[in-house]
Amino acid sequence: MKLRYRILFIAIALIGLSSCSDFLEKVPDTRVYLVNLDQLEQLLVTGYTTSNYALVAEMSTDNVIDNNSPSDMKGSEGVRYHLSSYEQFDEQVFAWEDVDLSISGGDTPSGVWSGCYGAIAAANAVLEKIEEFEQTGEIEGEPISASDRARMDAIKGEAYMIRAYHHYILAQIFCMPYRGPEISKTLPGIPYATKPETKLDPKYDRGTLQETYDNIEADLQLGLKYVTEDFYEVPKYHFNIASSNAFAARFYTVKREYDKVVEYATAAFKGNDPSTMRNDFWDQTDFYYYSDIARYYSSVERPGNFMMIGTYSTWDRRFYGYRFSCNRDALRGSIQGPGPSWENCKWSYRNGKDKVSFSMMPCYQYFCVSAGIEYGSFFVGNCFEQFEYTDKVAGIGYVHMVRPEFTSQETILLRAEANLFLGNIDAAFEDLYLWNHEHLLLDESRNGQMTELTKDQIQRFYSYYDNPARRDPGFGIVKQFHIDEVCPSDKYHLTQEIEPYMQCVQHFRRIQMIHLGNRWFDIKRFGFDVTHKMGISDVYHLEVLDPRYAIQIPSEVIGAGLDPNTRETVRPENSLVVNKDAFVRVN
Repeated sequence: MKLRYRILFIAIALIGLSSCSDFLEKVPDTRVYLVNLDQLEQLLVTGYTTSNYALVAEMSTDNVIDNNSPSDMKGSEGVRYHLSSYEQFDEQVFAWEDVDLSISGGDTPSGVWSGCYGAIAAANAVLEKIEEFEQTGEIEGEPISASDRARMDAIKGEAYMIRAYHHYILAQIFCMPYRGPEISKTLPGIPYATKPETKLDPKYDRGTLQETYDNIEADLQLGLKYVTEDFYEVPKYHFNIASSNAFAARFYTVKREYDKVVEYATAAFKGNDPSTMRNDFWDQTDFYYYSDIARYYSSVERPGNFMMIGTYSTWDRRFYGYRFSCNRDALRGSIQGPGPSWENCKWSYRNGKDKVSFSMMPCYQYFCVSAGIEYGSFFVGNCFEQFEYTDKVAGIGYVHMVRPEFTSQETILLRAEANLFLGNIDAAFEDLYLWNHEHLLLDESRNGQMTELTKDQIQRFYSYYDNPARRDPGFGIVKQFHIDEVCPSDKYHLTQEIEPYMQCVQHFRRIQMIHLGNRWFDIKRFGFDVTHKMGISDVYHLEVLDPRYAIQIPSEVIGAGLDPNTRETVRPENSLVVNKDAFVRVN
């Protein structure tokens, strides 16, 4: 079949055929026919993509640099390396080019596309069968009982949430940012699949971005109506009440419907005080392997984890001495950089004869892995691979990365952002304070000079932007917002009063979601500029509403007839091109 996202929703292998007669006696169809609720529940286990959008999204952000570009940091000015990329397509993603060097693997745009549509196909198969049960009033020839009805509604709720979520991820990756109900009608969306495929070569239309978001919202609301936790063995591996409301808060933040953000973010805590979901991760001291850190961070036992998704990904291997990593300004602007309440927490290291000091939130002291000062560091908790051996002797198996997809920490920051635009600065500050407080260690002796957050700290640390006389925290921590240009609103505007607090929100979100790819979504919706230095002298800029905000549709899908994202001819400011005689710099 031509389209990679064409999935026969359940396929099983025909194996063990001993003769031609045996083969001819079997029905020539590899589908499994769904007949009861147990099978629907089992199918929804495959309704969560095992592909990982982290690599494609994160490589596009300011959280990654090219170690092969000359460094301008103290002690290593002008130093550059000759490191190879883990995979060739990494270079295309980093330069915001259309990816054609690799179309395989769950980390690629093709992998994200097919993984999401595969999960959607499972949800559609379940919803179609539930509709049949409801129309006939029977399951396997028996009338639907009250308990069957309750269980069927729960399955339906999860299926709607799965369909909404995966279309949302596709829109975030492959479309321009949401721009309000009018402008979004002029932008391409993504095909919204609501029925299982029954044709050999179906054709799809992308529709508009507004239609995509309308469909996501409709499914989201249906999911919220039916979703429950009564029938899950481990609710945090499914869309449950908390994660469904957290997703709703994230969705309405993109749409700038802030009253709904506060409503759903608060509902995600299910009536609990968010402070009771304090992150105890930072006080753990008995980890032996780095994989132990990753397992605990994504554990269902931690109250702040709302939902985890298991993926196959080699994303974290990029950090071990390869070309692209979280280093230099990217590192100092995120997990190993200053912040409003921890800028006086100092660490230092030797780089040759130079002593280099930097500020860092103390809680990261034992949980960041470095592949050497030259190559950068990364936070082990949400990025470290967990390897599953299928043959220990041969050393082969599956590379897993468990995504903490929805957490109390992110949800509290969504609520803070919403309250800022609603004019409730005090409520927003309470949530920012709580996020900061969660990163204080129970063992206060290890906190260094990290303090409880204050409004004065926020205003001093982030308010320099329009006043050069104020202190600049550096490392690209403070960014210029274009949110009112990206998604115009008649009701909400970024004012000078709330701007320092919004800077704090985006900074805290950058730290909280590091390595997961969500920073790319924030860059798009906030309209941040990003600069990537690549190689000896190439400099690439991504400005607000650049068409490359939308990752290109996979080439094989375009070849099958789907319209590609529009592109302008883009080349770096400085590049080397070949003429007959020599290399000539083009400015």
